[in-house]
Amino acid sequence: MTTPNAPRAVAAAVALLAVAAGMAWLTRPQDGPDPAPGTSPMTTPIRPASFQPQQGIGAKQDLFEGAVAWLNSAQPIRSQDLIGKIVLLDFWTYCCINCHHVIPDLEKLERKYANELVVIGVHSPKFEAERDTENIRKKVREYGIKHPVINDAEMTIWRRFGVRSWPTLAIIDARGNFRGSVAGEGHFERLDEFIGTLVAEHREKGELDETPFVVYAESDRPSDGPLLFPGKVLADPAGDRLFISDTGHHRIVVTNLNGEGQFIIGTGQRGLTDGSFTEAQFNRPQGTCLIGDALYVADTENHAIRKVDLSSRTVATIAGNGTQSYRRNGTFRGTAEGLNSPWDLIQVPGLAQLIVAMAGPHQLWRFDLNSGIIGPWAGSGREDIIDGTYENAAFAQPSGLATDGTFVYVADSEVSGIRRVSLSGKQTPQVDTVVGMGLFEFGDIDGTGDEVRLQHCLGLAFGDGLLYIADTYNNKVKVCDPKARMVRTLVGTGEAGSSDTAPSFYQPGGVSLAGKTLYIADSNNHLIRACDLESKQVRTVSLTGISPPEPPRKKPTFSLATAIDAPKAEVVPGDSITVELSLAIPGFKLQPDAPVLFLVEAPDAPDALGPAVSPTGETASPEGNSLTIPVPLSRPFAAGEELTLKVSASIFACAEKGGFCTVKQYCWTVPVAFTAGAGSAVRLSPEHPATTAE
Repeated sequence: MTTPNAPRAVAAAVALLAVAAGMAWLTRPQDGPDPAPGTSPMTTPIRPASFQPQQGIGAKQDLFEGAVAWLNSAQPIRSQDLIGKIVLLDFWTYCCINCHHVIPDLEKLERKYANELVVIGVHSPKFEAERDTENIRKKVREYGIKHPVINDAEMTIWRRFGVRSWPTLAIIDARGNFRGSVAGEGHFERLDEFIGTLVAEHREKGELDETPFVVYAESDRPSDGPLLFPGKVLADPAGDRLFISDTGHHRIVVTNLNGEGQFIIGTGQRGLTDGSFTEAQFNRPQGTCLIGDALYVADTENHAIRKVDLSSRTVATIAGNGTQSYRRNGTFRGTAEGLNSPWDLIQVPGLAQLIVAMAGPHQLWRFDLNSGIIGPWAGSGREDIIDGTYENAAFAQPSGLATDGTFVYVADSEVSGIRRVSLSGKQTPQVDTVVGMGLFEFGDIDGTGDEVRLQHCLGLAFGDGLLYIADTYNNKVKVCDPKARMVRTLVGTGEAGSSDTAPSFYQPGGVSLAGKTLYIADSNNHLIRACDLESKQVRTVSLTGISPPEPPRKKPTFSLATAIDAPKAEVVPGDSITVELSLAIPGFKLQPDAPVLFLVEAPDAPDALGPAVSPTGETASPEGNSLTIPVPLSRPFAAGEELTLKVSASIFACAEKGGFCTVKQYCWTVPVAFTAGAGSAVRLSPEHPATTAE
């Protein structure tokens, strides 16, 4: 191992001072270009000034001009189209853990100000891979982001607002004026207060548009594969098992090494619930560690560590409590406090202890399984690449761990590096760098030492003296000799793909060894892959006996519906009714990718409907501007009988002239008389009362 380069050594002296100033986030050089090789930008403490009115940006220009693409939106949105709304811009990049932490706050604000606030995500990239719209689309879906997102690939909007760091939140008032911004995470209360003040101000002046603003989110698109964005995989060759972190489905899937399903841990619905395998809930679990009959899980977005007892088939929370903590020093016991995005964990060889990659505070933590005591082990909490003692060293979003029994190796994702930490503390320095140079030093370069470049590596495995690296944003798996500091590509073309013949991957997140087979969590392909290390042949592991979780079904409320009391309609006697909905709405056009949600009820005689009529509604993708709904009945209805139907529909429509989309909801109540010689169907329209189709 060579001597740490000058920037890493010099930065150590100021690391603790920077952390003492407060929570830090990643700052990009203001003038745009990346810093010189071997340097990294200073981080900035989250102690911003209060919101201040900003000059030079306002309602006369389209603040979103320069957007490369829009996601979660049927068409581009101009800032002028949102006059009357309070707009919150979230400047983020999908590699950034602090940006992930902001999402729950945005969701709370969106719920509280459902009709007054519009959140727009502005994705301004750090890494080259993050410029790609399809890559962003994957992350928008993976993280369940419901608001519109701009691909600001050229940093045009970033520069317009003078942004310097991720995340930054900017406020535009109901007149279209930029009112100020705040950087970093943990600002819910301040944002809530500021938005509430603006809402009251504009409502008093009659300037507030409280028409609901609705989008059709990427995450609402159905998924029929057994896995959804699997983040990690753990191979257990002795037990012939794979433990797959089915991150997007909030569960752990267990198969044999050939992919044959054995059992599933968790309901598949997001939550923090202990109990049996069929009761337990997780929230985007990542790394796992097997010790005997216990599987330990880094339950990342629950900010917790869970213990899965494979014998009793139960799950228990043993560290963290579901809340995010900003602790960077000291220890506590078990569930007394929250954690901060644990991403991976491994056992300290021979001891009942875990090393945890705590991505949120950029540290490694140590967890004693006997005493339940947990706290920081290595890393000051500063986001950087700094070698030195446990206390002074700095990491940048550690995301993957492996050990050879002497060192813990760390996939340090935000510096695109591999770090190593002495388990005994006897090596000097206690923390040093195998490969990696800085926060903005990344690429795809094989070689030796400081010439090596990775791109946001997330996963590690160790075997036979070598490290196997999930080089995530390069769509590759690489192998590293840590003693020689030599890195070479093992498999992967560098292009996103899922071919086994010329092996390709799509942002793999985890790797695990079983003998001469390397298992790969191919995250964006929703697959598990297996690579023979001798032949370098890759196969896709075919999962059998595993289905995606059933989505929760609730009766829709149609709270925005226009009620229409239709006159009596006559239909021919029989055991079914056909309802024909006209979906033509003046001034609007249907969004073809957004299905229509509908619900058919018989309020006065619920048993009259056949079992095929869903009590929680159904969706359909109509062709053109009409939708035909067959309504089977529980028995034949004879001439002279009557039945009242209630038909509700939710339609996602966009203004024909562009600019915005909304949800139009209607609820028709129509008495139906069964009459010999009558027509075959009931027609309903947003504009007209019910009529009988001939």
